[in-house]
Amino acid sequence: MLATDAQGNLGGISQYNIDVIEALSGLAEVESVVVVAMSPGDRSEHVPPKVRYSARPRGGVSSFLRASLFEAMKPGGFDIIYCAHIDLMPVAALLGKIFRKPVVLAIYGIDAWWVPKRKLTERASGMATLVLSISQITLDRFREWNPIDIHRTAIVPNAIRVEQFGRAERNSILVERYGLEGRKVIMTFGRMHPDEQAKGFDQVIDVLPTLRETRPDLTYLLVGDGGDRKRLEEKAEALGVDDMVVFTGRIPEETKADHYRLADAYVMPSRLEGFGFVVIEALACGIPVIASKLDGTAEAVRGGELGLIVDPDEPEALRQAIVQTIDVPKEVPTGLEYFSFENFQARIRAALAKVSEMQR
Repeated sequence: MLATDAQGNLGGISQYNIDVIEALSGLAEVESVVVVAMSPGDRSEHVPPKVRYSARPRGGVSSFLRASLFEAMKPGGFDIIYCAHIDLMPVAALLGKIFRKPVVLAIYGIDAWWVPKRKLTERASGMATLVLSISQITLDRFREWNPIDIHRTAIVPNAIRVEQFGRAERNSILVERYGLEGRKVIMTFGRMHPDEQAKGFDQVIDVLPTLRETRPDLTYLLVGDGGDRKRLEEKAEALGVDDMVVFTGRIPEETKADHYRLADAYVMPSRLEGFGFVVIEALACGIPVIASKLDGTAEAVRGGELGLIVDPDEPEALRQAIVQTIDVPKEVPTGLEYFSFENFQARIRAALAKVSEMQR
C-alpha cells in the first residue's frame, strides 16, 4: 500500500486509509499488508494485525520511491499494489510494470475530478488495473478525462462506526462556552480555506438575515478554522448577523461527537466534496442533515433517503430546508447501516476479488 498518510495522521483521506488497512487486516485471504507512507505520523496508536509500516521513508519523493522499491524487492513478494492517492500513481505504475503486478488506484474527490497538472500522473492513472472510488460523482468526474472501462472500477464509500458516536444530550460545558442555552443550532464543519470556499459557509450566512425573521432563536455554529475565517467573520458582520454566528476554531478530535450533538441540524450546501464524511458522522450522532445536490454529500445521504438535498445556488430552498429540519426529532437513521464498517470491508473484499478475476 502506497499512501500519503494513514495511522497517526488526521484528515479524511487518512481516515479512509486507516479503514482500508483495518479491513484488509481482517480478511482471511490477506496474508499481510505493507504500508509505505509519505507522512510518518504517530505509530504509537494501534496498528492492526498482519500490518507493517515501512520505516524507510524520510520525506520527499525520492525517499518514498526508494522505500517502495526496497519493500517490493523483499523475499516473498506481493500480489497487489494499492495506491492510496492519485499523486502516487507514477510510483505505483512503475512498480506494477517492473514486478508485473496489478495496481488498484483509490480516488476521493477533487484530487481526481480534473486532469492532473503533471502529465506523468495523468498517464500513470490510465495504467490502473482497477479504480476504486469513494463515490459515483468522483468516478464520473474522473472518467470524463480518463475514460477507463467501467468494468475496471468499483465504488467503496466511507465507513462509519456508529458505536463511536450515537445520540446523547448536549455537553453543558460546550453549551456554556458557545452561548447556546435556549438556542436552536445549525452547524457546518470544515476547513476554512481561502482558495476553496466550497464548504457552504457563505451560503448559510447569506440566508441568516431572512431566517432571523422567523427563527430569532437560531445560532449558526461554524466548526473549524483556516485562512478564510476572517473574511467569513467580516461577512457576517456586514450582513448584521454576527450575533447569530459562532466560530469555534479548530477543535480536538476527541470532542468532535460532542460538537455534532450541539446541532439541531447539520447544514452543508457544499460544491467540491467527493463524499462528505462529516455528513455521516453527524447522522451517526442523530443530527438531521441537509446536503448538496452538486457534490458527493448527496450520496452520503443516499440520494435523500437519510437527509434533505438542496441546490447551494437556491437560497430560498436552503432557507426552507433549514426551517423544516431544525425541529425534526433527533435519531440515528437505520439506513446508516449501509455505511457500516462490515459493509465497507465486504466492498473491499469484492474489489480484491475483482482484481483477481481480471488477472485470470
